[in-house]
Amino acid sequence: MPELPEVEVSRMGITPHLLNQTIQKIEVRQPQLRWLVPDEIQLLQGQVIHAIRRRAKYLLLDTDTGTAIIHLGMSGNLRVLDHWIEPNKHDHVDLVLANGKVLRYHDPRRFGAWLWCEMGTEHEVMAHLGPEPLTDDFNPQYLLTKAQKRKVVVKQFIMDNKVVVGVGNIYASESLFGAKIHPQTLANQLTLEQLTLLVNEIKKVLARAITQGGTTLKDFNQADGKPGYFAQELQVYGKAGKPCPRCGGVILEAKIGQRNSFYCDGCQT
Repeated sequence: MPELPEVEVSRMGITPHLLNQTIQKIEVRQPQLRWLVPDEIQLLQGQVIHAIRRRAKYLLLDTDTGTAIIHLGMSGNLRVLDHWIEPNKHDHVDLVLANGKVLRYHDPRRFGAWLWCEMGTEHEVMAHLGPEPLTDDFNPQYLLTKAQKRKVVVKQFIMDNKVVVGVGNIYASESLFGAKIHPQTLANQLTLEQLTLLVNEIKKVLARAITQGGTTLKDFNQADGKPGYFAQELQVYGKAGKPCPRCGGVILEAKIGQRNSFYCDGCQT
């Protein structure tokens, strides 16, 4: 599943092609995605795209009428085409610009979404989201306040979008390794010093992943068709049975919250 860095890379990739462009039409070939594509999405026709934003793992295309909200789901991706070409089987949505370019949404599993939000309102999928991890709102004192109220293991804690958005499974494992915190430690047992290390690692890991173009494991590619390269730098994720890059111990794998987790018992306490 594309995580925050992959979605941010997609935002950066499509922005130069879409910003300040007029939408000539939107063509929905398959409306049944994760949720039914609302008819109101057609209000994009004739609108100018004033901004392309990201909130959590959602991409937002802002116009005077409202905002199109795009989620890539498990296997979705976006491509910018220089001109319209015959769509393939899983090319479900086209945003056709007046300059001839096309933003094409491809999603084999159809777990993604295209939603609509009227100007001046907030869509329900945006409600109750925590702060963005790369902003000052996500800081050690904030995380301590949240952690003190939670009797849940730290891996699940930092993956909760109500606590902080966008720290998916891959980056949670990598950040906990960097902070030397065992993923099964209870969140309310962590000290301010440990949470400071964790906040710093989350910011560092996500920023590095964005810089390198996201992580390619299966389905994700950037808007220009190039893959992300952060997978080459993963320290523990997907490396069960291999030597720990820090202490030489064996990387272990466990199911935590129904997700595969990777860690080193020697380094992470």
